[in-house]
Order: sequence, then structure tokens, then C-alpha cells
Amino acid sequence: MSNTLVDQAKTVRRGEELDINAVDHWLTLHMEGLNGIPTVTQYVGGASNWTYCLDYPDQALILRRGPEGTKAKGAHDMGREFRLQDALRPFYPYVPEMKAFCDDDSVINTDFYVMQKLTGIIPRKNLPKDLSVTPAQTKKLCENVLDCLVELHQVDYQKAGLSHLGKGSGYTQRQIQGWSERFTKAKTWNVPSGKLVMNWLTTNMPKDERICITHNDLRFDNVVLDANDYTKVLGVLDWELATLGDPLMDLGNTLAYWVEPGDDFLAQSTRRQPTHLAGMLTRKEVIAYYCKKMNITVDDFTFYEVYGLFRLAGIVQQIYYRYHHGQTNNPAFKNFWIFVHYLMHRCKKAIRHQGK
Repeated sequence: MSNTLVDQAKTVRRGEELDINAVDHWLTLHMEGLNGIPTVTQYVGGASNWTYCLDYPDQALILRRGPEGTKAKGAHDMGREFRLQDALRPFYPYVPEMKAFCDDDSVINTDFYVMQKLTGIIPRKNLPKDLSVTPAQTKKLCENVLDCLVELHQVDYQKAGLSHLGKGSGYTQRQIQGWSERFTKAKTWNVPSGKLVMNWLTTNMPKDERICITHNDLRFDNVVLDANDYTKVLGVLDWELATLGDPLMDLGNTLAYWVEPGDDFLAQSTRRQPTHLAGMLTRKEVIAYYCKKMNITVDDFTFYEVYGLFRLAGIVQQIYYRYHHGQTNNPAFKNFWIFVHYLMHRCKKAIRHQGK
């Protein structure tokens, strides 16, 4: 396995340092086989929860914790995220092994959990430059990632003991109401009100909904690929937003991040996963592939497209709100307000072109 291909954590961001002595002391009381003080690095992809790599002399672990500052109600629940993955792992092989959960605020002033580190490629904005790719292999990668979504939606959540994960029926209405409220609460002076989009979603909710386990953030930079075969998925990460919900809304969430070659320059400038590569399916092809695998028919995907884009605008705005009010100094968030404008533009465009 080439080290140039494997995803590497970076230097910890200023203001997001981890009290590793406190963490190590707690871990040695709750885990066996830990020796020495680990080296701590941080993954750059953490826009919501903060993710660190703890490199002990004989093993590496991943630590997840919530951010500093004001948090949306129900967000950054480390205990829920830990228990969900622990219960799901026997039924869904892409979940990392959970190691330990800490709800003692005296350790680092917030809950955190530690899990198995999956070593491999994380396809962020681009695949590693040293990786040899072909359109046929990239298509297979794309299909395999979509298959992970299909497999998740087919898990029997009752057998997995996850019936409590969400409220089930009425999910669509709760999501539209909830994300509308969250966007409005996090609104800053420099972003649109979103009222037109929120009103459209409210009046165009589908009558039918299915309920299954939904990841709600399954994109390429939340999967780990085998460095010896980049088409093979080793794991699916970041289960913060998983719940019992509608699978088509989950697909809409995935497609909100999907930038393809024909998209405008603003979309290209926000691309954060390699969906532009030759061999990748287009958004329309993704919908067709998914529906065939799930054996379902969707006459009009517009609602799910607009929902995914609006929800992403809500997530981006919540992150920007923390930056705007000095609760994080991550420079990557400085211009997120521009992205919110663009996502609202995409929502309105999809609404105008519905049925065309």
C-alpha cells in the first residue's frame, strides 16, 4: 500500500487543540493495549464535528468530538453517533469498529468517542495524483459507492435494534419544518431569507414516503477506499446525521454535492469530491441506477433535488454562523455565505425547470 495514496491527517488547527494527556489518561482506564502518549493530527474534512488521529506506537485510533461554540439542538451528539454505529456494524460491514465512548465533561469539556482507524484512500476533491485511474474503474467506483447507499437502505433496522433512531412516518414534513427553522435561526445579514424555497418545499411534499436507515451525508469524502483497488469501499464514515428517514431524500442529500462536467463555474469552484472524472455517472444516471437497484419508480425527482440543496444550504449556513460569530476561526468557512447564495440559486432553478 503506497503512503502517497493513503489519506493522511494534518497538523491540528489553531484553536482546536486536543488535551491529549487528559484523553490518554481516560483511554488507558477504559481500553487495553495502549502504550505511550500518541501523536495527534487532525483531518481537514471536519466542517462539523472535529476528527483526530491518535497514533500510538502500536496502533492508530480515530477520535470524534463536537466543536466549540453554540450548537444546534440535537447536533453533535457523540453518544448517539457511537451507539448507532455499534448497533449497525453487525448488519452493515462498512461501519468502523467502535472502541470507547466518554461522556465525562471533566476530561476535555465535551463528549467524545474513539473508533477503529480504517486506512485507505479518502476521495476528497481529487483522487491522489499518483493513482492510476481509468473511466471503467471510476464507473465501478461510482457504482460501488451507490451500492453502499442501497445496502444501507435495505438494512432491517428493527433487527439491528435501531427502531428508536428516528420517529419514522412524518419524516418528510419534520425535515422541511426542521431545516426551515434551523436555516432561519442561523441566518446572517449577508444571505437570502430562503422563504420562496421553504414555501415551495412545504406545498410540494410527496404524499408517499418510505422509511429506512438513512445516512444523510453519504458522499465520496465520507468513504474509505482500498489503496490497492480504489473501486473497493472499505468503510463509510460520519454518521452524525443518520436517522430513520426517506431513502429518496437521502439520495437527494447525496446529489446536492454532485458536481458534474457540464455544471457552471460556480458549481465547479465548490466541488469537493471527484464526481467530475470520466466514468462517473451524471446526476440523472445516478437516480436511474439507484431506482433500478431499489426496484422503485420515481416520476419526478425535483422535490428531492430541491430538498437536498436546501438542506445543504442550511448546513453550510450553520457552519458559517459559527465562523461569523467567532466561534471557530477555520479560514475555510470565511466565504461559506457565498455558497449559500449559490445553493438557493440552484433550488430556484430546479423549481423553475420542474417537469421540463
